[in-house]
Amino acid sequence: MCSPELETACNEGLVCEPLMDPAGEHVCAAPFEIRGRVVDALDEHPIEGAHVTAMDERGAPMTAVTRSGADGEYVLSLSVARDTAGEPAPAQQWMLAVSARDYLAFPGTLRPSFPIDVSEAQSPDEAAGAPWTIEDPTTVVALIPLGAERPAGVTITGRVESEAAAGTLVVAEGVEPAVVGVADVEGDFTLFNVPPGNATVRGYRQGVELEPVALTVAADDIADVRLAVITDRIEAMATVEGSVTLVDAGGARTTSVVLVPSSVFAEGFERGPVPLGLRAPAPPEAPSITGPFSIAGVPAGVYRVLAAFENDQLVRDPDASISGTQILEIEVAGGQAVELGSSFKVTAALEVLGPGRDGPEEVEGTPVFRWVDDSSEDRYEIVVYDARGTEVWRDDQLPRITGGDLVEVSYDGAALTAGMFYQWRATSWGDGPQGSVALTRTEDLRGVFVVR
Repeated sequence: MCSPELETACNEGLVCEPLMDPAGEHVCAAPFEIRGRVVDALDEHPIEGAHVTAMDERGAPMTAVTRSGADGEYVLSLSVARDTAGEPAPAQQWMLAVSARDYLAFPGTLRPSFPIDVSEAQSPDEAAGAPWTIEDPTTVVALIPLGAERPAGVTITGRVESEAAAGTLVVAEGVEPAVVGVADVEGDFTLFNVPPGNATVRGYRQGVELEPVALTVAADDIADVRLAVITDRIEAMATVEGSVTLVDAGGARTTSVVLVPSSVFAEGFERGPVPLGLRAPAPPEAPSITGPFSIAGVPAGVYRVLAAFENDQLVRDPDASISGTQILEIEVAGGQAVELGSSFKVTAALEVLGPGRDGPEEVEGTPVFRWVDDSSEDRYEIVVYDARGTEVWRDDQLPRITGGDLVEVSYDGAALTAGMFYQWRATSWGDGPQGSVALTRTEDLRGVFVVR
């Protein structure tokens, strides 16, 4: 056994790591590393200077930031729970977060981060004092360039001055577009590609209220921005309460509710990054909301409230003619309770068959979009977006399906770009004498594909 305060208790080349069981004990073991590369998604050239960190299943960082080299390669050193023999304990997963100048951050509006599973770790050559390593396709990250229509902007660096800083969503607001970063395990953050203008840097994380910092962004990078703590007493912070109602939910019975700062909410995608902890139920618990919900420790700010945002076979009811179906925007003042006036209505989603049923999927040639028929529709609408938020194709007059339960639609828009990520969404519509009514649609996080 060893103590993390006494690294000398371990032989050279070993580290003092926590035991999975019994909790609180430690063992000397070989180090653990994630190794990979960061490349340009469109031409696959290596990206130097990308910031890489590993996140746990809640979205909290587990490491300080490391930077990719000239060859795009990086190495992340992790503290990993062990068994009594010093081997990595099972059932551990991490996800990567990567950002770089001139590129969209990963994960992003369309792109989730694939889990990196401890079972893929390669055992070390003990004689050579080598570490445990994971290096496979999930550790290669392809970043999407900003595009010519969005200049790179400047870089802002700083620190969240809180004991609970790790995982804070840091946003440069007031400029267009707002720019997001996440504080690493040491509280340090970097905001790449911030456009010029009068910006306010804010931090969002459950249980921590931070003092915003006003900046004038011009041509030069800005360093050492400090976000000071106003309070870290969760009982002194705001609470958001409301309820959901499941309508025609099929076999789905539970959902979740999240808060997204309005400054980073993507209107076309109807989504945005969720600050650590601003979710009911608390992460990483599986969706379990069936009626009332409460999110405590909410920092002051303006938020969109999203119900059924995750892949739970449910979606926000898209029928805009009834109450409880609109995306609600709320303003939260420090320490004040916010009670939402109406219940969010959610309904069964159109089932996606592909591409992108269970995660981003590679496609070649002309993609064919497939989903399970609604059976009550008069027509369908389909729309395709690229990862930059640009709508690339829409058809809102797809005829209803009869005599089967499968809908198949071939892409019929402009040529798609190799290496670019896209998402397709389908909505079923009822056309009656009182007008058209949206019935249901595919889930928010499915339908993502990349062209090869």
